[in-house]
Amino acid sequence: MGSIVPLKDLPINGKKVLMRVDFNTPLNDQGEVTDDARIKAALPTIEWILSQGASLILMSHLGRPKGEKNLKYTLRPVAERLSELLKEPVQFSGLDKAADLKPGEVLLLENLRFNPAEENPDLDPGFAKELASVADVYVNDAFGTAHRKHSSVTEVPKYFRQKAAGFLMEKEIEVLKRLMENPTRPFVVILGGIKLSTKLGVVKALSDKADKILIGGAMAYTYLKDRGVKVGDSLVENDVEPFKTDKIELPIDVVAEKHGETATFSVKEGIPDGYQGMDIGPETTKRFCDEILKAKTVFWNGPMGKFEDPRFSNGTFGVMQALADTDAYTLIGGGDSLLAAKESGLSEKIDHLSTGGGASLKFLEKGSLPGVESLVD
Repeated sequence: MGSIVPLKDLPINGKKVLMRVDFNTPLNDQGEVTDDARIKAALPTIEWILSQGASLILMSHLGRPKGEKNLKYTLRPVAERLSELLKEPVQFSGLDKAADLKPGEVLLLENLRFNPAEENPDLDPGFAKELASVADVYVNDAFGTAHRKHSSVTEVPKYFRQKAAGFLMEKEIEVLKRLMENPTRPFVVILGGIKLSTKLGVVKALSDKADKILIGGAMAYTYLKDRGVKVGDSLVENDVEPFKTDKIELPIDVVAEKHGETATFSVKEGIPDGYQGMDIGPETTKRFCDEILKAKTVFWNGPMGKFEDPRFSNGTFGVMQALADTDAYTLIGGGDSLLAAKESGLSEKIDHLSTGGGASLKFLEKGSLPGVESLVD
């Protein structure tokens, strides 16, 4: 991968800066922002750009409006929250207002995904060109969307000579490169969640880098079945061939459910028919936690079970506690894992909480991302 010009090396005084941010924030039924973490994550870059005497045009998506204008997904509440955080007015309008922006002023455009060409650039190449026409400099600080070949991510930057990664994007790239190129060992990876198919590439890529790969969540049952273990009615992807390496550790016991009743089974005896595996068992949790505490670098993506149900949360929160207790460098990526970290009240004990689960996995698998490559000079 070529080099990306650091934002601080760009002369932006008096310039108009077009910046892709990830303001895909949850809203309640009243249209109010209920979690402003992603807005706050972009503040350092926003504030620095404004401090340099530039005017700033922000663009983002929110939700999945499917290429249609649906005010359920308007970014107006986000503009209001951003204004509160900046303690400055934030204009909310269309591209036509960009020409009138003065240095130090901020404009947030409406949801990019109201236009079908955002997610499908080939539908209208003119969409990216129009977005690019309002600014002198392009900045991408939306790591969470950097794995997507969307107009604002990969097409808009083609029209700029001056382009850079925002501070959030820079940090994410730096942290993930450290995992791939020079992790302090032992390096332990914990993968969970429902589908093995979405993480198979990461398992393959990390098998060369990691010392141990601990697999929990529903994706573990595909592995267990492949090894001849009885998995009862547990979720299994029968069309997926698990990647095999002796670095993988699978559950040795599981908590399962049948008609509302729960029971713990050892993997040796198997899960009886009618039971569905819902969490790693206590012995597995202890074993995984021991590996985490011995590690020097830990990456976690995906819960160990259906943690939103208290009966099946011990595995996920046990792993989270070990991550908080270890002296290792810890990194968490993925929406469910971040939610578990937040609910545990231990987020501040983690060294890096990645803003992009899918993007971080793709980066670890491929070594780069479309949105990162588009910034290379």
